[in-house]
Amino acid sequence: MKFIINKPVIFKALSHLQNIVNKKNSLPILSNILFEAENNSLTLYSTDMDISMKEKINCNVIEKGATTLNAQIIFDIIKKLPDTNEVEFISNDGKLLTIRSNVSKFSLSCLPKDEFPIIDTFSDGKRLVVKSQTIYNLINKTKFAISNEETRYFLNGLYFNISKNDDSSYLTFVGTDGHRLATSTSKIEIFDNEVPGVIIPKKTIYELSKLLAEDNDDIEIDISSNKIIFYVKDLILISKLIDGNFPDYVRVIPKNNQQHLIVNRLNLLDAVDRVSTIANEKSPSIKFKLFKNLINLSTINNENSTATEDIQSTYDGDEIEIGFNSKYIMDILDNLEGEEIKMSFNDNSTPIIAQEQVKSDVTYVLMPMRVWYLGYFKNINFLNFRNFEQYSIEFSSNNNVFYGKNGSGKTNVLEGVSLLSRGRGFRKDKLS
Repeated sequence: MKFIINKPVIFKALSHLQNIVNKKNSLPILSNILFEAENNSLTLYSTDMDISMKEKINCNVIEKGATTLNAQIIFDIIKKLPDTNEVEFISNDGKLLTIRSNVSKFSLSCLPKDEFPIIDTFSDGKRLVVKSQTIYNLINKTKFAISNEETRYFLNGLYFNISKNDDSSYLTFVGTDGHRLATSTSKIEIFDNEVPGVIIPKKTIYELSKLLAEDNDDIEIDISSNKIIFYVKDLILISKLIDGNFPDYVRVIPKNNQQHLIVNRLNLLDAVDRVSTIANEKSPSIKFKLFKNLINLSTINNENSTATEDIQSTYDGDEIEIGFNSKYIMDILDNLEGEEIKMSFNDNSTPIIAQEQVKSDVTYVLMPMRVWYLGYFKNINFLNFRNFEQYSIEFSSNNNVFYGKNGSGKTNVLEGVSLLSRGRGFRKDKLS
């Protein structure tokens, strides 16, 4: 095998394929990329057995042939060559490959083509043609909500669904981790075939997003019962689907949130970002206190450090205090667009809806969190709590001292105060 190719051309292709390769593979051949050169074209293959990629690029083939090279090594070599260079690949026996570029020369060990898995691009599924940027935008609006929890494997990807309504077809992507849900929908050309919803794995979603960021043309999607194939120009991405039942996301979206908040998106994002500086992993929540023309944001962490900020807004509901995970709320605000957004509430214990004020093709649902409340206890009433069947304590405005025999309930009183003020007890906390 012998061929010559421009460095930028092969580097772009290798940057696509080497991301598919699993660097910790127990099978050496799966750490390699397959090179096939013939008819003045080079075809490259990579796979981790769940996701596969095939890409064809033009080159000057002097002698046809095929071999496999370690993906990471060949990628690093090509990356470090000057962009203006041509690169020559020569392999005489299939066991050793020589790479020459100007004054640089590398000799790499190879594995034979016969050991590389066969990548099957055949499918008898339904084929859809759609604009690449439509898919790209749908993915980017939802991928942040994909779950990383392996025990709930059916949430480790995006739900892909095509629906028909009033003689129109709509493509929807949905992601959720159980705490938040992201849906994005786009109208597409009429698609008459019935396509059941499928779950596309997270790795496939992220690799597809990278590919589509470089493309503005139409792409083809082939959907079958166990795999999905994306045709992006001269590149083919093949992926297994997650075998599981995705939750009924339509039922998760609240129907009775009639209290609406209109707020400048960037102002709220910046304010949450500032206040969340105090928050940490153990106490990531931020409290929203909603007034007619104002949102008060506040938080307190384990070391009793606090932060608070007010921002202007418009709110048509009852005064409410509700807490959110600061990272989750910032993810939502980052992915919404437009100057103003609308957030819809019911009460402080049910999910909220966040949408752009003008468009409604993107919908986010977020579960609230218990928050630490800043204030004073005047009294506390216990009913069937720990060793108290029914007990009441009045607190003074000065220091309060609890004393009594062992087992009388002193610690249980403090545990009750902790649960009410912080939403959790302190028995497993580290004391400082």
